[in-house]
Amino acid sequence: MNDTLKVLETRRSCRAFKPDMIKKEELDAILRAGTYAATGMGKQSPVILAVTNKEMRDQISAENARIMGVDFDPFYGAPVILVVLANKAVGTYLYDGSLVMGNLMNAAESLGVASIWIHRAKEEFESDFGKQLLKDLGIEGEYEGIGHCALGYAAAPAKEAVARKENYVYRIE
Repeated sequence: MNDTLKVLETRRSCRAFKPDMIKKEELDAILRAGTYAATGMGKQSPVILAVTNKEMRDQISAENARIMGVDFDPFYGAPVILVVLANKAVGTYLYDGSLVMGNLMNAAESLGVASIWIHRAKEEFESDFGKQLLKDLGIEGEYEGIGHCALGYAAAPAKEAVARKENYVYRIE
């Protein structure tokens, strides 16, 4: 089996991260992979916020927890948060952003970096907090939060994949 197929079969969501920051070279490679995700008509509607600043990371975590209605870190202690947003003016924005998320997680796995997709980015960037963050960064337009890719080194080994369901694939030959 080639390396790409192995990554696709073995990547699992991580829910326990070590506090160690990932290497800059790894982060740069993961981000680059995200920018090469397929997008409708090549319009590249997504943007990625790469958050390594602990104070900002913790603010985003707090806003996500508030939206979720919980009092814990929804990012499981991951030191890096990649927020994917996409421009709603592009008809394929939701799919484009989802493909970026997949590329980020698979690239991370290929480098030995654990990941998990965390939701509520849509609500986060509809809130005053998110709107202000985008304004502060100079990001203009109608961007919708697609997801958070939490990254770090796993604190425990990944679980095995559950068996694939029957009738997952229907062939028309």
